[in-house]
Amino acid sequence: MSISPNKIAQAKSLYFDAERIHVLLSDGREISAPLEWFPRLRNATDEQRQQWELIGGGVGIHWEAIDEDISVAGLLGLPND
Repeated sequence: MSISPNKIAQAKSLYFDAERIHVLLSDGREISAPLEWFPRLRNATDEQRQQWELIGGGVGIHWEAIDEDISVAGLLGLPND
């Protein structure tokens, strides 16, 4: 079965707590993942973590200062096509 990228909810916003990144999606879901999965984010300062931008209309999140990109599909465990 193939999943169209257009069917995947898009990131709208995000926030961090001490151990996790939380991403708010366009369909109302909130997903989170441990910062341990993303060493650049884990090691970043709070200021660097807050300097994010949505890319591809919300299909991903980018942090210029630490050269990190995370896709919504990846957070959901789906293949990045």
